[in-house]
Amino acid sequence: MQTSENPVSFTNLPLNTADIPGFDAHNPPDPKLIDTCVHCGFCLATCPSYRITGKETDSPRGRIYLMDAINEGDAQLADSTVQHFDSCLGCLACVTTCPSGVQYDQLIAATRPQIERNFERSLPLRLLRRLIFSTFPYPGRMRILLRPLGLYQKSGLQKLVRSLGVLKQISPQLAAMESMLPKIAPTAFQDTIPALIPATGNTRYRVGMLLGCVQRLFNPVVNDATVRVLIANGCEVVVPQMQGCCGALSHHQGQEAQAQEMARQMIDTFENTEVDAILVNASGCGHTLKEYGHILKDDPEYGDRAQAFVKKVKDVQEFLADVGLTAPLSPLQDEPLTMVYQDACHMLHGQKISLQPRQLLRQIPGVQLREPIDAALCCGSAGVYNILQPDVAEELGQQKVTNLLNTGASVIASANIGCFVQISKHLTIQGQQTPVLHPMQLLDYSIRGIKLSDLESNLESS
Repeated sequence: MQTSENPVSFTNLPLNTADIPGFDAHNPPDPKLIDTCVHCGFCLATCPSYRITGKETDSPRGRIYLMDAINEGDAQLADSTVQHFDSCLGCLACVTTCPSGVQYDQLIAATRPQIERNFERSLPLRLLRRLIFSTFPYPGRMRILLRPLGLYQKSGLQKLVRSLGVLKQISPQLAAMESMLPKIAPTAFQDTIPALIPATGNTRYRVGMLLGCVQRLFNPVVNDATVRVLIANGCEVVVPQMQGCCGALSHHQGQEAQAQEMARQMIDTFENTEVDAILVNASGCGHTLKEYGHILKDDPEYGDRAQAFVKKVKDVQEFLADVGLTAPLSPLQDEPLTMVYQDACHMLHGQKISLQPRQLLRQIPGVQLREPIDAALCCGSAGVYNILQPDVAEELGQQKVTNLLNTGASVIASANIGCFVQISKHLTIQGQQTPVLHPMQLLDYSIRGIKLSDLESNLESS
């Protein structure tokens, strides 16, 4: 581990030229935040990209040096520097670890829009990113693609394409995208949750619920389960029918204008719902919703409204652990159930939520929670990182699944759609069939008295 005062060399990095731009004047990485880094190196051991590549410039400390060098005109935005910012998963493990309180999350969030404005990527990468950002955050557009994708799966063409490996030869990124395509459920083609669902029994709270973009299409049973858990515990659930994307995907990849517009739309959607809390069941979405005050800090119309919105946002597990469960819970199987909870990065490091999910799961009779080694290490999903940086993501995914399986748990609980897709993919690669379920699904089964032995038939009917 390098701990010298200046471990990064800029001798091979491009200097200022008219053709290779640096940061512009609009919200570059703050030099005051940069200066809080004392170069101790504690972040290296917890940084997933550094652990895979072993390169100092692929660590938080190395990237902070690069930010400072670009601010000072000693380096510029070019392939040799941008690749190191792109290698960052944005998992925020370094923020949790840093003894100096370096706000690396704010630094990388300021750097990524600078790259999008001031650096021109290769044509194939520009086209891929355009495809991602013009479809993934828009459920309506995604649903148009689902029908041909469904035919692709059912026709046997998917098996043929995968066996031949042709996509990987054309584009590793496209191959990575295809490899994560889950089985498309019939319920993916329309939203079936009504605008208002009354509580069962006495109403304790009135809550709003975010549907998400990818989740409502590729794992819609999680939203259904969340509603059932909430109403069983005395919550009237408001689900605005016109809600769009929260902007998480765009925000994490530096699409500043798109993220801001989506944040404004989300605030407008929930502003007059008169709810006690706005609940989220996907950690990446929840972290971004809680960042709206920062995302819209320069917006004179929405700045204060964003702050008011953020005060109501809670992860659904955070909320339920706080208000308490009132619905009786039944065992999920006749004998003790060993389970491992997988910490999603934007839950653990972004929202500082760790105990609450475990507290809820332990209330299910017979559940025995086990902890994996390297529990805080990213699984490699990180939004669309596993598409854009497939090699690093593959190694992280393999490590995560191996560590989860080594606990001997018979069920994996995961509270983020990206983690669910990544872990499910690598379980399949390793020939394992351990179910991956959202904590809300497990609570829902327990409330309804459904045994895990009936899991397959109940998932199909959910």
